[in-house]
Amino acid sequence: MRIITRRGWELPESAATPEHIALGRRAWLAGAAAIASVPAIARPAHAQLSKIPLTAPRNERFVAGRALTAEKDAATYNNYYEFDDGKDMWELAQKLPQDPWAIEITGMVEKPFKIGLDELLKKVQLEERIYRHRCVEAWAMTVPWTGFTLASLVKMAAPLSSAKYVEFQSLADKKYMVGVNQPWYPFPYTEGLTIEEAANDLSFLAVGMYGKKAPPQSGGPVRLLTPWKYGFKAAKAIVKVNFTDKRPKTFWEALQPAEYGFWANVNPDVSHPRWSQKNERILGTGERAPTQIYNGYGEFVASLYTNLGKEKLFM
Repeated sequence: MRIITRRGWELPESAATPEHIALGRRAWLAGAAAIASVPAIARPAHAQLSKIPLTAPRNERFVAGRALTAEKDAATYNNYYEFDDGKDMWELAQKLPQDPWAIEITGMVEKPFKIGLDELLKKVQLEERIYRHRCVEAWAMTVPWTGFTLASLVKMAAPLSSAKYVEFQSLADKKYMVGVNQPWYPFPYTEGLTIEEAANDLSFLAVGMYGKKAPPQSGGPVRLLTPWKYGFKAAKAIVKVNFTDKRPKTFWEALQPAEYGFWANVNPDVSHPRWSQKNERILGTGERAPTQIYNGYGEFVASLYTNLGKEKLFM
């Protein structure tokens, strides 16, 4: 097979997929073809964006500095390997049950507990925030999210002083998430933050987008948002939040530690090993924009990393 090497930003989307996954793609496509013939997986003609209103006052402190991405573009162009490694996996996600939903709080907390999402939402202050997002694959979008601060959940969990990290675990349901059946992925998907990152006001748990309930393909019913980090840090369909004194071995770090690290802070001066991070493609318009350090959110988060000069902070 002839391999063509392109410069960073000239890579097509398919080339942005890690090599070890791409090598297994032929087997995956064969399996996906069989799955597509099963009636249980509906393939509607148009995206099933949630119709349920979910509004909250907008927090004007967070200024995106860019036009909003069209809702259809943001909701039908996704990375969600539990369903598929293609960007149009939204169709496969439509059958995923999202109600009822519960999150388990475990680890180094005063008292572990499990709480239903409906009950949780009665205990927090919902707001809307417009955030820019930057994928490690060098595309970007701007979305209005409805949710609440991660800090409010951390406070509710009452972590012990010995807890240094927060680990997030996503749903891995083999019945509805056909990608979970692929043996080369270390599911369930896990991600992690330091306690300090989790307590930062920018860290957000989203339950809605565009004034409606977040659809399953976009990580609903509840997902993590850390807009100063590359998008793979944003765990979707969260079912467990674990407090620990050990740095979590995250999903992509476990798959390819030479390319993906724990921190994953956006930095135009630190290239991915196979492409540049100097600029980004705006989803929906295709125009290019220069990538900003911390994705432009340095005023909120730069102080978290001042004493970590020896750490591999950006990938």
